[in-house]
Amino acid sequence: MTLIFQLKQPLRLITQLNLLAVESEGAIVLPARFFTDIVKKLPQDTITLEVGENFQTMITSGQSSFTINGLDANNYPHLPEIQTNTSIPLASDLFKQIISQTVVAVSNQESRPILTGVHFVISENHVMAVATDSHRLSQRKVTLEKSIEGSYDFVIPGKSLTELSRMIDDDQEEVSLSVTENQALFVIGDTLFYSRLLEGNYPDTGRLIPDSHDTRVSFDAPDLLAAIERASLLSHESRNNVVKITIDPDKKTVTIYGNSPDVGNVEEDMEPNQVEGNQLEISFNPDYMKDALRSFGQSTINVDFTSALRPFTLTPTEDSDRFIQLITPIRTF
Repeated sequence: MTLIFQLKQPLRLITQLNLLAVESEGAIVLPARFFTDIVKKLPQDTITLEVGENFQTMITSGQSSFTINGLDANNYPHLPEIQTNTSIPLASDLFKQIISQTVVAVSNQESRPILTGVHFVISENHVMAVATDSHRLSQRKVTLEKSIEGSYDFVIPGKSLTELSRMIDDDQEEVSLSVTENQALFVIGDTLFYSRLLEGNYPDTGRLIPDSHDTRVSFDAPDLLAAIERASLLSHESRNNVVKITIDPDKKTVTIYGNSPDVGNVEEDMEPNQVEGNQLEISFNPDYMKDALRSFGQSTINVDFTSALRPFTLTPTEDSDRFIQLITPIRTF
């Protein structure tokens, strides 16, 4: 038996449920949020689902009984048929990591729809995923165990990927991806997850990433994140929400400033693992920096700068070409 959950575009979800005792076949469309919230709160593991007249659906478990207004499944849009001979296997834990490291940089502004998604380029055994909202950028590269036939270039909405990531269990070994001209299908065990692809040409982001630096500072990501979080406690009270970093390679110190004219200011000196290059003072949005730092987990990172007005990058000290976070600074003078 198939249960169809009604979800908003751009995604569709259909799940084959194997732990069912079916007394009579049928289909019903239910509002996904109410259905899932009800099931989470039911008192027992076993539930009964009955569809009556006018598509009213009764959900019972133990002494609890809910009646939900359903919709005719015949009026539900038919799920697309993905006709392709190529299926791309992706390790589940790695794919979840790719999603978490890139969706932070997708745009939430519909004025440029293409930037609300993550751009994937897949060829042979190489996968590159990149997202940008024009103020920051996240790029991740991975190598597949086996090469695939053909090449793929597509953009998946960030909201779809966020929902998909929530569905992938930690014990799930593999996610299978199939792509057509305007649809993507992810197979997770018995679950089929459909998403439309965003139309348009994704901007050339490669030219945005600096190929050299004049100042480099190395930190343990959690230490820098904690300092930025402290500075942003006051900067968030300011209209501009800006945090400033001053780097002094001669003294081997980094100073972080946060300020709010109405509240006060904060200043914190840090001793980085390593610092080299020129003196620098640079300002940025602390929320962008916190999102970037969280994506590195417990890693040690390099923060590379070229000037106070040019974008700077954060990369892991190992395999630095595999993962890049880029942030555009804020002019304060």
